[in-house]
Amino acid sequence: MKKFSAIVIAAGRGKRMRSKTAKVLHPVAGRPLIWYMVSLAGRVADARVVVVIGHQAERVRAYLEQSKTEFEPFDIALQPEQLGTGHAVQQAKAALMPNGKAASKHCLIVNADTPLLRRTTVKRLLARHEREKATLTLLSTDLSDPRGYGRVVRGNAGRVVKVVEEPDATRVERAIHEVNVGTYVVETSFLFRALARVHAQNAQGEYYLTDIVGLAVAEGRRVAGLKTADSSECVGVNTREHLAFVEQAMRQRIRTRWLEKGITLLDPRTTFIDDMVTVGTDTVLYPGVTLEGQTKIGADCVIRSHSRVTNSVVGQAVTIQDSSLVDSAIIEDRAMVGPFAHVRPGSMLRKQSKVGNFVELKNTELGAGSKSNHLTYLGDTFVGKRVNIGAGTITCNYDGYRKERTMIEDEAFIGSGAQLIAPVRVGKGAVVGAGSTISQDVPGEALALSRSPQVTREEWAVRRRAYYSEKSATAPKSTPSARGRKKGSKG
Repeated sequence: MKKFSAIVIAAGRGKRMRSKTAKVLHPVAGRPLIWYMVSLAGRVADARVVVVIGHQAERVRAYLEQSKTEFEPFDIALQPEQLGTGHAVQQAKAALMPNGKAASKHCLIVNADTPLLRRTTVKRLLARHEREKATLTLLSTDLSDPRGYGRVVRGNAGRVVKVVEEPDATRVERAIHEVNVGTYVVETSFLFRALARVHAQNAQGEYYLTDIVGLAVAEGRRVAGLKTADSSECVGVNTREHLAFVEQAMRQRIRTRWLEKGITLLDPRTTFIDDMVTVGTDTVLYPGVTLEGQTKIGADCVIRSHSRVTNSVVGQAVTIQDSSLVDSAIIEDRAMVGPFAHVRPGSMLRKQSKVGNFVELKNTELGAGSKSNHLTYLGDTFVGKRVNIGAGTITCNYDGYRKERTMIEDEAFIGSGAQLIAPVRVGKGAVVGAGSTISQDVPGEALALSRSPQVTREEWAVRRRAYYSEKSATAPKSTPSARGRKKGSKG
């Protein structure tokens, strides 16, 4: 028989969140709350993991199904009515007691809304349970303000005798500062046998999982406890305030992790890195940098202040200058971006290419060594190697009905202020003159110009100034209007 199965309770409504979104789908450091606990359960259990869902079950199920490759194998059980934690755990019986026999000797039970709970703490809890040969072991902590939590009541020799929920606690019990975290290890066969004896005779009218503590004590079974000194990891997200606390705590953990791995954060407090982001050694992140989603940053990069990189792959020794946005793009080694650049989805910057001030790329490939330094829009464009794109260039990719591509081959030169009307191709080594509007293909090595001939009129500015000077001198003097005269004056 395997040692540990696991149950993740993710069925609650989260009424105090006041949200249209199920509580367990609210993000923390870029991942939904539920991700952390399903992931943790899978890493510590050697038997089946069951996720119990209820409120907005279809949305939660859809997320779990689309993310299942990120987890160890798991089953889903449905709690159709939210009748309490004891009732939620009962829904896992079919998976964990097939044919009436336990699939594992013990069962770990965790709530999906405690993402700060550490794997090391859970491993200690499992070890304590085995070492003490307990039927039930619970995790607890001390809180200076225990309001809202179930209190852990201890008897002789500090043994746990029961857990009482706050609405049902006496005045003396409410004065207890040791609280139940909601994480347990229970002998599997005892768990479901005890749950069959739990009743909803309490202030909430719910089936409390905590009631099995008293049932175990009544049977003379050993109930153990592990008190963690770090109360922050025990915070359950029940309100937006809790969510904000957990978000900040998780962000700090992530910063610490990357600092220990050799990343420089010039102002850690203002640097935000999602949990799934990876960063290479000796990369420097300036104040106000945000790295989101599935972003991968290589080694020796520099990302300067107020830049945001989302779901992108950034190579080695890349520089992203201030106030740039990179979204769902690929940037290869030693490329440069910004400042004030916008690299939009589907774009790729090849090695040693450069995108400069106020340049926007969308679904565009910029070839190795190519440059677009200033005030340019490149949409649905392929740019070959060693191409220079002049300031103010626009690839006109949309005609109001469909989008077309522009092709600029290797070593071409696009003069400032050019407009390339797609679909169009500029051949290898071709030159497009500044200010040109190009609507036809340009052959390789050709010069393309499309602008009106320049007209120069000698001494025109001198004559213009003389004309306006003479006109000003001969203009009639203005006289006061009747409205402007003083009262009593003669006309």
